Amino acid sequence: MTQTPTARPITVGLDGSPESVAAAEWAAREAQCRHAPLRLVHAWMLPAPTARTAQAPEMRKLWAQEALDAAKARLADRYPKVPVSAELVPRTAVEGLVGHGASSQMLVLGSHGRGAVAGYLLGSVGLQVLGCSTSPVVMVRGGSGERTGPEGGEVVVGVQDPPESAAPIEFAFATAAARGTGVRAVRALAPPVFTHGPQPRTRPGQAASAGDEDARDEERRLLAEAVELWREKYPDVPVTEQIEHGRPADALLAAASRAGLVVVGRHSHRSPVAPRLGHVTQALLHHAACPVAVVPHD
Repeated sequence: MTQTPTARPITVGLDGSPESVAAAEWAAREAQCRHAPLRLVHAWMLPAPTARTAQAPEMRKLWAQEALDAAKARLADRYPKVPVSAELVPRTAVEGLVGHGASSQMLVLGSHGRGAVAGYLLGSVGLQVLGCSTSPVVMVRGGSGERTGPEGGEVVVGVQDPPESAAPIEFAFATAAARGTGVRAVRALAPPVFTHGPQPRTRPGQAASAGDEDARDEERRLLAEAVELWREKYPDVPVTEQIEHGRPADALLAAASRAGLVVVGRHSHRSPVAPRLGHVTQALLHHAACPVAVVPHD
């Protein structure tokens, strides 16, 4: 297996927690699939309010360097064909991770980390990185029985209306091509919202109305159009197009239960007062058993 000379690295944030170790293992396997280098990063500086009550900066820096060195040695031994580097970053977690992620294929973080040094991948920091990153961010949770490797199954991607869905779909196809697996493109057909008046009931076994069939046909057309370009670009990737009635979050969570990775999009430009992550992404981050990739798009 030969490394692609121009391949950008896959960057993983380490904080010493079991979750960040699981993220590093996942990232190493992904780097091996993509013939890419792996970069381990620890941003060791703490925000001013926290730093005043934490251990001395020299001790934090020493501990972080030891954790990086140990992780680098372990991964280099387990994945000898993957070039592994480690970098101690004198910045706060959000600044360091977002900055290094910008030059990476993806940024990989452990979810729900509780590290020995303030657990900087826990909670608000992880959400800030997800909301600010200009590159795809993959959240990986550790735990028994969790599928955290490329061997876990197909890549599920939630398909929005074009052109918003292009970046997440491309990421899903590229990932599936590297792993030698398939893509399941899922689009949810939300039920109609009635504001007043009695609604007709559908009896068991009753055929769908012409309006329902028209809506489903339109959704099938939109889904087929959304993946058409990537089918042509990645002809060896099997594709399943799936239309589901109901909420997008429910449809993606159901599909993710059998997946190795689930991919969703995030608008890069939002109002300062708007939430950074939508409710579908929030639901997947909290409830999906497999890793979740959040891909920014315009």
